[in-house]
Amino acid sequence: MSFIFRRRSIRKYTGEPVSDESIDLLLKAAMAAPSANDVRPWAFVVVREAERRRALAAIKQWAFMCAEAPVVFAVLGNPNLSDHWIEDCSAAAENLLLAAAGLGLGGVWVAIYPRTEYEKKVRALLNIPPLWRVLCLLAIGHPAEHKPPRTRYEANKVYYETFGE
Repeated sequence: MSFIFRRRSIRKYTGEPVSDESIDLLLKAAMAAPSANDVRPWAFVVVREAERRRALAAIKQWAFMCAEAPVVFAVLGNPNLSDHWIEDCSAAAENLLLAAAGLGLGGVWVAIYPRTEYEKKVRALLNIPPLWRVLCLLAIGHPAEHKPPRTRYEANKVYYETFGE
């Protein structure tokens, strides 16, 4: 469980490439996520090309880390396949981030959905067909910053049997 508590939002990277083997493991972890009715309404675009990563970074203020991360994953969902695409793809994205922490990599979730202005830009840049929605970008790399492990457990937000108890 330690890798779960080690997972932090990492926005600075060394520039060392992420290996093909690590990318494959991250995608396998993402696709091991639960999915309503086992529909798996997801797809992933793996972006390594520097110019394209810089273009992703320019899409919004809080995407700047995409320029320096050696790999960026665009997490896509298909609403025509499942009404639960947001939940399913969110679980896949978190699995990928947790797997990255387990491999000693750092990463951060860059929200795209539900902001259609950002989604249109990502869609055009990555040639994403209209049936697919862009949930988020995940910038992944070897961390150039260290953040200590932590838990955000708050006992006052836990109730047993009924809310407020």
